[in-house]
Amino acid sequence: MSEQPNTETNNESNEQRSMSRRRFLKILGIGTGGLAIGAVAAFPIIRREAQLAINSSFSSFAPAADMPESPFVWIQIDPDNTAHLHMPKSEMGQGIHTTIAQIAAEDLELDWEAIQTYHADTDIGFTQFTSFTFGSSSTISLYQPVREIAATMKQMLVTEAATQMNVDSDALNAQNSRVFLKSDTSRGMTYGEIIASHQGEWVLPDTTPTLKPNNDFNFIGKPMQRVDFKAKVTGRAIYGFDARLDGMRYGAVARPPRYGAELIRVSAGDAENQAGVVAVVIRDGFAGIVAESRSQAHAALAHLDLEWDGGTTWSQDDVDTFMSIPDENGTLVQRVGQLDAILRDNQSIIEAEYSVPMASHAHLEPQSALVHVQDEGTIVYCSTQAPTTTRNFVARAIDVDSNTVNVFPTYLGGGFGRKLGTNASVEAAILSQATGLPVHVGWTREEEMRYGYHRPPSKNHVRAVLDDNQQIIALEHTIASGDIMYGSPNVPNPDLLAAILGADPLALTSVEYGIPNLQVRYHRKALPIPTGSWRGLGTMPNTFAVESFIDELAHQADIDPLQMRLNHLPDNEFGQRMRAVLETVADASDWQSPPANHTYGLALGHLGQTIVALVADISVTDTRYTVHRVWCAVDAGLIVNPDGARAQVEGTIVMGLSSVRYEALTVQDGMITANNFGQYPLITMRDIPEINTLFVQSSDVPIGGLGEPVIGVVPPAIANALFTATGQRLRQLPLRLA
Repeated sequence: MSEQPNTETNNESNEQRSMSRRRFLKILGIGTGGLAIGAVAAFPIIRREAQLAINSSFSSFAPAADMPESPFVWIQIDPDNTAHLHMPKSEMGQGIHTTIAQIAAEDLELDWEAIQTYHADTDIGFTQFTSFTFGSSSTISLYQPVREIAATMKQMLVTEAATQMNVDSDALNAQNSRVFLKSDTSRGMTYGEIIASHQGEWVLPDTTPTLKPNNDFNFIGKPMQRVDFKAKVTGRAIYGFDARLDGMRYGAVARPPRYGAELIRVSAGDAENQAGVVAVVIRDGFAGIVAESRSQAHAALAHLDLEWDGGTTWSQDDVDTFMSIPDENGTLVQRVGQLDAILRDNQSIIEAEYSVPMASHAHLEPQSALVHVQDEGTIVYCSTQAPTTTRNFVARAIDVDSNTVNVFPTYLGGGFGRKLGTNASVEAAILSQATGLPVHVGWTREEEMRYGYHRPPSKNHVRAVLDDNQQIIALEHTIASGDIMYGSPNVPNPDLLAAILGADPLALTSVEYGIPNLQVRYHRKALPIPTGSWRGLGTMPNTFAVESFIDELAHQADIDPLQMRLNHLPDNEFGQRMRAVLETVADASDWQSPPANHTYGLALGHLGQTIVALVADISVTDTRYTVHRVWCAVDAGLIVNPDGARAQVEGTIVMGLSSVRYEALTVQDGMITANNFGQYPLITMRDIPEINTLFVQSSDVPIGGLGEPVIGVVPPAIANALFTATGQRLRQLPLRLA
């Protein structure tokens, strides 16, 4: 399967486990020998699978789920000294390829200007689950293995250079993709020269070399220019909608009028006679068009003779009623102390309920894929967060062995969880198999808005008891959420999985305050409307509820909201880190002294090992409010690229503000009512505040994620500021003053 698209797809750029030699050899699949490096075309140093540790942050919100091992990592160096890094994570604007390149360059001592990065494809060795780019886990999971691989490769090159230069390896140093004598830096060889002159097998070191100490870093912790910068600025970066193959055609697929409706009768009707139509493809429950242009394919859909049956007729009132929180049962997910007894024996219970509506991912690039099904194999070019899942779904749809399908991820024009879906790839594969042609399916904005899965609606009920000293002695948090993990199209038999796991692990967020009697329960709300992963998963609705409620308790107790949080921090390292971000954001914002006619709101949150505190500065005029500034303190451990990390914080805050001010999907007669941005407003530049990002590293905590943790604190900080300004307690997103 050597077919390649006729456009460039690469870009240019000016509790972890260590890897024992036995494990290294086993992963590499070369026994006790070595990997021979040929002298043709590219000269790969090594091809090896990095067995990644279970993502410690992921386990924080999925305690019942065991994470499988991660995908292969490739590093290849040419005789001209160019280093090619094949990335096992999808680049969707978050800068992960730059981060991985920095990690690899550090211990391999690469010349930054000689690095080129690529998306790895599924033939390289993605595994079923860990090819996901998801859950803010990419840097967490790749940091240690990539460093070990890089250090091992550097030692192999130094050892080989010592042989070729007839010196002891201890006399050599490596830097900028070159090995040289410590005593005479003019005498040396580039990595490419070492590889080109090497003969025989490469011998692995007996143990993983010692990694470079942090205080010697040249790349990690530095604001390096993004490796995809030039390709994106010049328009050479290839996204799913850009993929092209010679002779390709365009596909479109008939969609149901209601969620869950089945296609019970279909014929070509007059579609075959429409301009540009190449084929009408009909199979069980599926009807599609292949045409010479995308517009011709979509226009011909209206000429198919279709009959649909069944499906939901729900409207928004049905959704709202269904989302009510039951009084009893649910799945217990967190318990400390004797909450039931405290609530039973105390009459002064404070309680409130908060709700978050459905929302669209609103990513810039809708679903898209180019597929060519041939006898010798199938190739897929698509913007995806889940290459191996896409491979398996395509293979199943066209009834072939998954090993004959190779998925080439492109750049993603945004993802936010939606591009875990495989719809466009499966549809293009069915149409390609039927016609024998390469077929590109690109969803329209209308299709994406209505037929993609959405952020699930949720309701959160919180109850608490204060003692005579205004300390929270009991807190109960009950979550009712539409499906996230169980709603994913990648999860087979979600009802069975739900029966086994109980709570949807992606819909949860633990309460980390040091409250002696604490309980969190979950209720699954499986809607007849597709819902799934959305940026932050359950973090935003759950943090909105808990942090708004902590603020309510502070005002009831007549205690400063900052002090209320400080009074209830756990007496452990996590609590110390929580204190550090709270004090940092309070100092930066001058918490006690907001400007005249402005009010401040505060929220504290976490996702996995990342802890976040945010202060929002607002003013109110009649029923309009303005967010002037936000300060966000983040403890995500070691920051690999400060510029990339800051961009993630800023982007997440903006996305959170869009939900705070505008975003909500509604349903009418079994279908989402909005079909484009005209009916679904998003935040614009006029609403963007000044954003101040403050990174805190208060301990030797492992690396935490940054793509999602911040989103949880945005709604409650705004809601809390609005309460101080107006006396109105807003408990439903979007936040709109009466």
